[in-house]
Amino acid sequence: MGGLKVLIANATLASLTGTETYVRDLALGLLRKGHTPIVYAPELGELAGRLHAATVPVVDDLCAVGVTPDVIHGNHNTELMTALLHFPGVPAVFFCHSWTDWVSSPPSHPRVLAYVAVDDTCRDRLLCEHSIPEERLRVVLHAADLERFRPRGPLPARPRRALIFSNNANKWTHLAAVREACSRAGIELDVVGAGVDAQTSRPESLLGNYDLVFAKARCAQEALAVGAAVILCDARGSGPLVTANELEKLRRLNFGIRALGEKIDPDLLLRQIERYDAADAAEVSRRFRAGSDLGSVVDDAIALYGEVINEYRGLPPTDPLEETRAAAGHLRWLTLTTRRKQAECEAMLANSLTLRLRNRVGEFPLAGKLLDRLASLARRSGV
Repeated sequence: MGGLKVLIANATLASLTGTETYVRDLALGLLRKGHTPIVYAPELGELAGRLHAATVPVVDDLCAVGVTPDVIHGNHNTELMTALLHFPGVPAVFFCHSWTDWVSSPPSHPRVLAYVAVDDTCRDRLLCEHSIPEERLRVVLHAADLERFRPRGPLPARPRRALIFSNNANKWTHLAAVREACSRAGIELDVVGAGVDAQTSRPESLLGNYDLVFAKARCAQEALAVGAAVILCDARGSGPLVTANELEKLRRLNFGIRALGEKIDPDLLLRQIERYDAADAAEVSRRFRAGSDLGSVVDDAIALYGEVINEYRGLPPTDPLEETRAAAGHLRWLTLTTRRKQAECEAMLANSLTLRLRNRVGEFPLAGKLLDRLASLARRSGV
């Protein structure tokens, strides 16, 4: 067991969304550089199995960890607080990956000595909504794995094949608008993502087959690394075609929510498709690859771990009462947040057309009798 022992705490490893793939890349990068990553998530899945196969320890219960880590890297608040409670005397860093997710709200604890935002948007969340001191805050931009996502051949003069690369794409979000825009432009469209039950664990083998990709955040970065032209688009809204002139500004936003300020509209999307320029897309990819190195992101994390460990060693012992009150404050916040989320879900269900129709069945006796009869037949048939 060499180097630093780094406990990475994440909400889940059961799917292939942004933080899960970030954890994979970070853990494997730490392992390659001679350190010992240990990944904790209360929910495990296929990705956890792959990490374990690569000899990265993965647990869903911290009682299974028989060593004390040197530092805790938290991507989500409750899992980080759990790790801080389980390992007293260990300092921590918190990485904020989202402007909106409640699990990305920064926890307050005396042993969390540094906060990292993955883009300028998340930095504003930490600084302006949670009073994180600027001296405790830094920005470390995400990067693509350039070894996995190799450059494709030259793009055609006009796009022929397009891809929606998003876990949020389905008939209720942006799929229909993108499909219409591509149809009007004479472009064949495919979709990859959980929303259409078509996830892939090897996007690097697919992206090179497409000239134009509709994506955001990490998915957009991987498409840019390959060399596709990218239009920023997801369930929250649409944005521009990524051009060489706008690349640096959009990268500072992680190609995310602040870049998705337009509505999801076929006309707007078609205008972005018409901006397609094969030469400019090649220049975007060249610049992105030159400034996006996963190895440097891992190095930045290692340097930060060292700073936090050294700072903690020079501090007086933390007050147990202060730590207990920090945990109590988080539990209060967690209770209020989950109740609010539950109320939002209940309100959404109460306003759904399906539920309103179900509740009105009793007003129509014949319909009620028909449904009772169908339910009885289904039970007898074992359905």
